[in-house]
Amino acid sequence: MTQELMKRIFAETDFVHRSGTPEELRVAEYLKAQCDALGVPAWIESFPVAMGEIEEAHVYADGKEIPCKGFFCCGSGEVEAELYYMPAQDPVSVAGAKDKIVLMDSSGIGFFGYQDLMKAGAKGILFQYGDIHYPIDDIDERDLRAAVVGEEQKVLCAMLNTADAVNLLRSETKRVKISIRQREYEGRSNNVIAELPGKRDEWIVLSAHYDTTALSHGSYDNMSGCVGILGVLEALKDKPLNYGLRLVFCGSEERGLLGSKAYTKDHEAELPKIALNVNLDMIGTWLGKFIAKVSAEDKLVHYLSYIGAELSFPVEAKQGVYSSDSTPFADKGVPALSFARLASPNAAPIHCRYDLPEVLSMAQMEKDIAFIAEFTRRMAMSAVCPVGRDIPEKVKTELDEYLFRKRRA
Repeated sequence: MTQELMKRIFAETDFVHRSGTPEELRVAEYLKAQCDALGVPAWIESFPVAMGEIEEAHVYADGKEIPCKGFFCCGSGEVEAELYYMPAQDPVSVAGAKDKIVLMDSSGIGFFGYQDLMKAGAKGILFQYGDIHYPIDDIDERDLRAAVVGEEQKVLCAMLNTADAVNLLRSETKRVKISIRQREYEGRSNNVIAELPGKRDEWIVLSAHYDTTALSHGSYDNMSGCVGILGVLEALKDKPLNYGLRLVFCGSEERGLLGSKAYTKDHEAELPKIALNVNLDMIGTWLGKFIAKVSAEDKLVHYLSYIGAELSFPVEAKQGVYSSDSTPFADKGVPALSFARLASPNAAPIHCRYDLPEVLSMAQMEKDIAFIAEFTRRMAMSAVCPVGRDIPEKVKTELDEYLFRKRRA
């Protein structure tokens, strides 16, 4: 794939396209068209996602309104209580949340943290986003996920800018009121799928998500991974393959890996025929090291180090679970790995307005794609895929923790 074509793809997808929106569908159709243009017809599979349209959201601190964004899918209503700042989620801190509106040090919360707060009797939650040194005081928009709520009740949640959160404490705010009115409904998100046939009735699945968060244009996270898949497709589409290649551009990853979870659920009968999942999530930056997180046997970790040395391409390969679309595949027993080029947030920020095409190097994209394509070619040309089918116990434990089935030790 030429640098000029890559630049054009990044330019033509340079807008916010978060889960369940018309803009996300627009990018799905765009990626389908890119596959079609390469001579590999693609199709779109939709799946349901919970959505919310915020009609009003207010936060009042001792009667004075401060800017906020309500969490969609957290319900509607009004709650007022004493403010309780909780910088940690240890049992002693959580115990102080009873009948309080809790101010967190984070922009979100996991399953066990939410369960603990509900059992403690918290009446509402305030989160914070941003950096007090940023020139623009953005407030991100998030959702209260069903996977986090579980069997507990919903409480009203709102996001503040970090500067306003600090001011709540500086001004010794006593009481806070959250008021939210929203329309909740079932929306649709989409996976885009294309396939290169092989001699065997088995596949290697390449995946990458294309949705963004509410503020981000998502060039790095993760149109870069989508361009990577298109680059592999172009490099291998005329090669004879033993294993077929199935390409899955996942929607709604940013809301809890919903696209890959939908794919593995809807295609569960086919999972035994998937020999390996290769996921791309954030590549091609000017700065940053190239990593491979392997949710499979340790032999694959060593192989990646060897092939990197052979091709003069440094790879930091480790066994474990990566927070991306490889995880649902590994959880279903499919050996999986994620490739990424991880850069410092001051050089390549994500989940904010500064994730733009300028943080990417087209020359580095070419190099990253070339390595990924060569690794994929070797796997697809294998007489038998060399990666063992069994998921190691260490990885299973990490999957249980990541997917909220077990608390982290």
